[in-house]
Amino acid sequence: MAETSERRAGVIIEGDFTLKAPIKEVWDFLLEPGTLASCIPGAEKVERLDDRTYESVVKQKVGPISATLRFTTRLAELEPPRHIRAIGQGEEVHKAGTFSQETTITLSELGSDEVRIAYRSDVRLVGRLATFGERILRAKVKSVGDEFVRNLQEKLKSWLQEKGGQK
Repeated sequence: MAETSERRAGVIIEGDFTLKAPIKEVWDFLLEPGTLASCIPGAEKVERLDDRTYESVVKQKVGPISATLRFTTRLAELEPPRHIRAIGQGEEVHKAGTFSQETTITLSELGSDEVRIAYRSDVRLVGRLATFGERILRAKVKSVGDEFVRNLQEKLKSWLQEKGGQK
């Protein structure tokens, strides 16, 4: 029996940032349908399947390969207003590989109007997508992660301003 081995790679992205906002407002924003998925760079489609599950299509370029990823993300744990754990898995539509991710977001109240948002995402790739050198892959995943955080910060600030303007 021939043994097959697939290339595997994993990258962890983590960090934190603070925002001037009540923790409840930040929590409500994070649970708006599709908010987290819509912050993903290259997202072409984000569809809500149910209260906790989303299907997304994302285009990214990794080295010389342009990849279109189709994946499902499920909000596996919700502990209001402090903790979210999301689990996702999917594949590259041209069969260049599969991936999975587990992300946790933890909110900590620093005062009545300030919140620390800590995040950690463990991304795993299998197949041709994982064949790039670890440094190239790490740099790409980190770049996408950084852009995700920037998108999240911008959308959250805009959402809070709009919400404040409606009061």
